[in-house]
This record gives sequence, C-alpha cells and structure tokens, in this order.
Amino acid sequence: MKILCVVLPFSSPYFSFPKKYFGIVSRALPDNLLRRANPSIRMLVSCRNLIISWFTALYHKFLIINGYAFRILTVALVLAGFMANAQTNTQETDIWDILESMAENLPDDYDMTELVDVLERYRKHPINLNKTSVEELNSLVFLSPLQIANFFTHIKENGPLADVLELQSIPGFDIKTIQNLLPFVALTDRSDYQQINFKNLIHVGENDLMIRLAQTLQKQKGFTDLPGNRYLGSPEKFQMRYRYQYSSILSAAFTLDKDAGEKFIGRPFDFYSGNIALFKLGRLKKLVIGDYTQQFGQGLTLWSGFSFGKGPDVTSVAKKDLGLRPYNSTNEYSFFRGAAATINLFKNVDITPFVSFRKLDASQKLDADGNLVQSTINQTGLHRTPTELKNKGALAQTVFGTTVQYSNDDLAIGAIAYHTNFKSRFITQTAAYDRYSFTGKSLTNLGLFYNYTYKNMYLYGEGAKGLGGGFAYINGVLVSLSSAVSAALTYRNYAKDYHSFFNQAVSESSEAVNERGLYAGLNVNPNKHWSFSFYSDLFRFPWLKYRVDEPSKGYEVLAQAIYMPNKNFKVLVRYKSEKKQQNTDMDVPENFLDDVKREGYRAETNWQLNKNWHFQNRLEVSQYKKGSAKREFGYLVYQDIDYSPMFAKLSGNVRFAYFNTPSYNSRIYAYEDDVLYSFAFGMYNGKGFRTYLNMRYNIFKKFNVWLRYGMFIYQDVKTVGTYLDEIKGNKKSEVKIQIRYQF
Repeated sequence: MKILCVVLPFSSPYFSFPKKYFGIVSRALPDNLLRRANPSIRMLVSCRNLIISWFTALYHKFLIINGYAFRILTVALVLAGFMANAQTNTQETDIWDILESMAENLPDDYDMTELVDVLERYRKHPINLNKTSVEELNSLVFLSPLQIANFFTHIKENGPLADVLELQSIPGFDIKTIQNLLPFVALTDRSDYQQINFKNLIHVGENDLMIRLAQTLQKQKGFTDLPGNRYLGSPEKFQMRYRYQYSSILSAAFTLDKDAGEKFIGRPFDFYSGNIALFKLGRLKKLVIGDYTQQFGQGLTLWSGFSFGKGPDVTSVAKKDLGLRPYNSTNEYSFFRGAAATINLFKNVDITPFVSFRKLDASQKLDADGNLVQSTINQTGLHRTPTELKNKGALAQTVFGTTVQYSNDDLAIGAIAYHTNFKSRFITQTAAYDRYSFTGKSLTNLGLFYNYTYKNMYLYGEGAKGLGGGFAYINGVLVSLSSAVSAALTYRNYAKDYHSFFNQAVSESSEAVNERGLYAGLNVNPNKHWSFSFYSDLFRFPWLKYRVDEPSKGYEVLAQAIYMPNKNFKVLVRYKSEKKQQNTDMDVPENFLDDVKREGYRAETNWQLNKNWHFQNRLEVSQYKKGSAKREFGYLVYQDIDYSPMFAKLSGNVRFAYFNTPSYNSRIYAYEDDVLYSFAFGMYNGKGFRTYLNMRYNIFKKFNVWLRYGMFIYQDVKTVGTYLDEIKGNKKSEVKIQIRYQF
C-alpha cells in the first residue's frame, strides 16, 4: 500500500467541483490507481499516518473551501440543527442547474417530471459506479453514449474505480461532466436485498406526496357565459402525486391531474395514472403493471415518454435508450397502459414482452357505410369544452409485441416487433400533403437497432418499417478525436409513407417521416476555462408538408462558446440560424416557395456574488425574414436574482425582463425557474415586461412549501391571448402553490 496526497490548488480543475469536493483531499490508494493517476495533478509524497487520518476525516465530514475550513467548522457546530436543511438546498440546486442546461434540447411543452424523478432518486441513493450498468448510466441525462462507453472500457481495462476522482482520467470526462456526476454516484458496496422484509417495506420505504394548485388570476373568455363552445369547468389547475420507493427494487406511484377549464365536480380529476414496478428479481429484471414507457434504439420504431432533440451538446443527437420504465409524468398521451416485463433469457440476452390497452382522444365522424372513422389523434389531453369532452376516449387502442436485445461490453443489437390495433378506421385527409398518411385499423411495426464501441468510436443506428408503408433508417457515429475534442456525424432517411405511432427519432419535423438529413457536430474543450460547440444540419423534405406545396429543403447551424475563468463566473455567447421553405404569403394564382430564415443571438453571464447571491443576465436577439418581406427584429433582456442562504429555511429567485418582438414569428423562448417537478419555458412575444418570483420555505426537514407568482404586462394592447383564452386588458398573471411531504 502506498500513500497518495492529492493537493488541489487554486489553478486545479477540481476547483470548480461542488463545495464538498473543494480543498485538500488525501487518500490511501492502491498501487493500481497510482499507476493510472494523472501526474499533472497528483504528487506522491511521504505523509505521516496521523496527517493522513486527519485529512481523510476532514474530507468526509466537513466542507473545506478556499481557506474557510475553520470558519465553516465553527458554524456547523453552532448551527448543526440546520444542516439537513442546508443539504437539501444545495442538492436541489445541483438538480436544477443540470435541468436548466438540458432544457435547450427539449420541446416547449415538455413535462420535466421524469427527469426530476430520476435525479432525485439517484441523489438519495447514489449509483455504485463499480456495479452499475449501461442502462443505469443512460438515465443520467448529461452523460453522452460515448462517455458511457469510455467509462466501461476504462473499467474493463483497469478494474474497479478506487476513487470517484479517478473519473478525470477517462477520455471525454471533462470538468463540467464530473461536476454534474458527483452528487449522484458513489463507490458503496451494499446489496439492495440485505434488509428486505414486510416491516421494512412499511418503515424503511420512502413516501413522497406532492400537491400543486395553480390559476390564472384574470378571467379568460372561455369562462364567461358564452353560447356554444366554452370552458365547462373551473379555472384552477390541480395536481396530486404520490410516490413510494423501496431501495431500487420496488416502486409504486399514482398521479391525479386536472387542467384549467376541466370539471372538478362529480369525477374530480380528469386524468388518472399509476403503476407498480419490481426490479432485479433474478431473471425477471423489470416488471411494470399499470402505466409505463418504452425507449429502444434511436426512437424510430418504439419510443414513448421524454426525448431529447438537437441541442448545444452535439452528442445528444445519439439517443440513449432506457428500455422499460414506469411512467410518472402528467402527459396524457405518450405512454402505455397495461403490463410489461424485461426478462433475462440467458447471458446477455433480454426479452421485453408488453401489452397495452388505451382509450385515446379523437375527433370522429360517420363514413358512407355508417362506421365511425377519424384522421388524427388528439394529443393535448385537454377536456374543457363540449367538443373536447365528446372526443375524450373515443378511440380504443390495443398494442402488443416484444423487444429482444443482445448486449455485451462493446456491442448491443436489438429487434422490435409489435402490432397496434384501433377500434375505428383512419382515413386520409383531403389536403395533398396528407396523401401518404396512415389509413386503416391496424399497423405492424418492425425494427432493428444497434450500437457498437470500437476504440474511440461509438457507432449507432436503427432501421424501421411499418408493414404496408415505407422504410426509415438512421446511422451515426460519435468519435473522441482527442481528450479535448469529440465529434458527431449522423445521416437519416425517413420515407414519406413511413408509419409509426411511437416515433421520436431525431428530426427537423415533429415526426420522423418524409425527411432526409445529414448532421455534423463538434464539441471542443481545450482547457477548464473554455468550451465550444458547433453543429450543422442539412435536411430535405421529399414530399409536401403543411403550408409547403412542393418538396423543400433547409439547414440549421449553431455555434456556442462558454468561458469560465473561475467557479463563480461564466460567460456564454451563441449564434443559431435556420432556413426553411414555405408557401409565399403573396396573393398569387399559384403558390411558390419563399425562403424563411430565423436567426438568434445570445449573450449571457452567470456570476455569484457570495454564497447567498447568484445572478444571471441575458440579452437575446431574434431575426425573422420571409421572402422579400421586411426583416423582423426582436429582443429580450432579463435579470435573474437568486437568493439561497446555506442555512436558511427561506430561499427564492426573481426575474425582471423586457421584450420587444414585432410578431409571433420573431418570438423568443427562455427557460424559467419554477416549483419542483414543474417546468416552465416562457414565450416572449409582443412588447412588454415579464416578472416572476419563486419562493421555497422548509417548514421542517421533510415538509416543504413553494410559492410562485408570474406576470406579463404587455404594451399597446387591449387584449391578451386568443379565442377562449383571451383576457381583456394588458396583463396576464398566474399564482402557483405547491406542498411536498416526504415520510
């Protein structure tokens, strides 16, 4: 046994780690780690056993940062009763920092619940890095497939990790990635089955109850006494969620949800969801009864639940499939309802059979033979008006099938086959662009997918076909060109008549159909202070689209730079440009296509004044131009202020924003902080002011209350919103309150 003293000076890359990892760290480490250690940041010295023991204890028990160790130690002793509360604030900040960074890759109406659930669970029960799996690491949204592949290659070649700080020696694990990872991982060696019995299921299991109420304060037109279509229910939004978790082998959940305008009498909740899930029961790796999601391959054949798209992290173009998972979100469309299981047939081969019975919303009519038919499925989950209530649950859907997958250290290959049957027939709409849409009552889907790690390359792809329709495929590669540079290259080709009801592959359109594209991206991290991202995506649409009466083409490019001179200050600049084609707005006898170009410029600073105060400033500019029309120019500027005292029961943040965009075409989206489990992506459109205030109060250790108030004040308008959401006046404000009890 040799002794390793790791000294992390101000210039060390670990200076930007979370607070509990700052300072001087000492470890007694085995010889194999000493041979693998990075010599640039490690020094082998002779240390007396007493000093080693002192440093080790200090590392585990206290916060050491920039010479304040004794001061923090004193405060900890005096305010020991507040430590649990302080830890909660810090841990929640870790989660929200990660979610905000991932928000750029999400659609505007995305429900963040699933991501928060995953991170919350691993924060309480860290992943054992020496006994983890590809699937488990895939659930950490900030890790790329290439990083995960490099991690397992490192373990295979060097054996188990001796210390979490060894991650820095793995290719692709930059400082930011390790900083994000540390709160959710450990090197513990314990069994999930050590104390499982009925008594512990009652007393050791974790219960989490959340209740949320939200309401727009101004009266919307839909709640007035209108003849015909109007909102039949009350204006508040209400949600209740309960989760039970026993270690990582048993979970149960149910969710109740009511949207604004839906009825709250009789049947008090419009949406009910729940499940029971078991894990790691010998060959039965997973079993879910109730609502669940499935995510396999690259999302081309079978994918439900959340999904990332193109974003500043160019490696996000390669999807990380998570297989079977219990569904805990409030999205009322993207899930299965029934039963599914993942069973290990024999070494490296798993099978996932499933069956689902759902009633979906659809607008139906009678055909010439008197049979009910429909052309689309309604996915909003809103049941506020007589028409929406009439369409609720009108279409019965049955899905059954299976996925078979082989996987080892370097290679994973899978096959998917399932059949979808509907009670009523789909018909083609009259629009020309809908000529190749799905028709009939049933559809069989087949797919093959793979990923393979070879040295510094991660290759992936999927091919899919809906019987009776066209073929779709996607192939790509992620490459570590050096320790500081990684690249992504992806080609996709989706036939105009490819059909799948569970399709979330990477695409420029909302569905992976009628599209060909080539994506190339580059991440460059030359040192701990700078990081750069670049990507370009060229795409073509071989057939017509909505408001596009000819085959069309376009491109999207992004360039981003981040500068972090120290852990308390960050500067981000970004340029994004997109060009597509669309029918002209001119009054002409025959439509032709105009180029539509959108550009965005962003400059942002994040800085921390002290341990309590954090600030974010952003200036964003948007430009829109269609054909020969005059260019539109819009902008958004805001100031965020976050107050999170380490030992205080009360914390919060506030935003002050001004925006000016000529029309909806030049609108700007910006992430907004919200209450836990809620996700806000504000749309800034028109001219006016925006402000919101979030507050959190920890009544006691396991009982928390959140309050949010947000308001838009528009200039030069007499009404806000459209149709049934219209409000008289120039203000729109919302209040939200949430309570959470863990027991």
